Amino acid sequence: MPENKRQPPFRAEHLGSLLRPAALSEKRVELDNVKAVDIVKNDELRAIEDKAIDDIIKLQLDLGYHAITDGEYRRHQFWGTFFPNLEGFEEIMNPEWDIFRMYVPDTAAFTESGHKPGETIVCTGKIKHVGSSYLSDWNYLKKLVPADKVRELKLTLAAPEWYHLRYKKGRAYPKEVYATDAEYFADIAAAYRTELQILYDNGCRNVTIDDPNLAYFCDEKMIAGFKADGEDADALLDSYIKLYNDCVKARPSDMHLGIHLCRGNFAYSKHFSEGGYDRIALKLFNEIAADTYFLEYDTERAGTFEPLKELPAHKNVVLGVITSKFPELEDLNEMRNRVFQAADIIAKGAGQTREEALGRICVSPQCGFASHHLGNAVTREDMIAKLKLVRELADSIWPGEA
Repeated sequence: MPENKRQPPFRAEHLGSLLRPAALSEKRVELDNVKAVDIVKNDELRAIEDKAIDDIIKLQLDLGYHAITDGEYRRHQFWGTFFPNLEGFEEIMNPEWDIFRMYVPDTAAFTESGHKPGETIVCTGKIKHVGSSYLSDWNYLKKLVPADKVRELKLTLAAPEWYHLRYKKGRAYPKEVYATDAEYFADIAAAYRTELQILYDNGCRNVTIDDPNLAYFCDEKMIAGFKADGEDADALLDSYIKLYNDCVKARPSDMHLGIHLCRGNFAYSKHFSEGGYDRIALKLFNEIAADTYFLEYDTERAGTFEPLKELPAHKNVVLGVITSKFPELEDLNEMRNRVFQAADIIAKGAGQTREEALGRICVSPQCGFASHHLGNAVTREDMIAKLKLVRELADSIWPGEA
């Protein structure tokens, strides 16, 4: 953790998405068949969003949070509108199923639930950043808090490989536009660098990339799918790590970058994937130029804390030990003990004391409360109780710290 304890990450964190009020979800349902780039132009929806965001920011402040978000209330799903706003991408409303890798966990989860697989955005031409996807949202958010809190606010971003992994080899982009993945990734990375600089120039200092895709590489079903298709999953992961670093290599040193890995929290609390971090920990923690990792640790499906021994001594981890999937409240003392167990593993791996390791740990729910605008199997009251518990857990371990 930085010496200034009011810089991210904070001891009590949440992942960004929060349950929408009924009026907002109902309006979103009305617009379900409207393209993402057109939904943002709907004035009635915008007014509902504004009111909901005003209320949810006040709630976060009242609960004692610092990395405040807009609840992702302007989004249909957690990844937002970054790709639809890039030149060279188009949304397909009724995609053919044969373009998808059906063994990629979120695609499988959507289809098993009878849903289309989120927005289907495909590359149709050369990719170019032609205007910020997030700046309008950011500017609205920052005007709702005191000036000295703006640098604490958090903005969540789409994963750069989101619209690559889900498509079969050769279907993510036209061959006449990009000859190789490397060419395609180079233009995506350039767009991310532009977006991050615009946000930084407008006061944003705290971003987290939401990326279940990286956790999918821990899922043996997906790995088996790649093997059956004759593809090298490890080589693909390496290419995604390079993409990440190309996306963030130019970001200013005082712009905090987090990466959130989880296994999904779709409508009705359905998860996407399973498997511990063991398979990817060494590369994840040591090769990606991130400051902080937000990790799912609320159930056995995420494995043990053992992979945390690979966390370098200069990086932070936010332990998602409180579930956002179900309303039952965890036992505070049990959660404290779990944090201490993780600290001991981190300390041993980095050659530190427990106290030194605790200096690089924070706590949160394992995922957002509404990765999809319809929410999950908890109520607003449940969500508030969980957020209070996270704050209480943090205060019990790090009293007096943000």
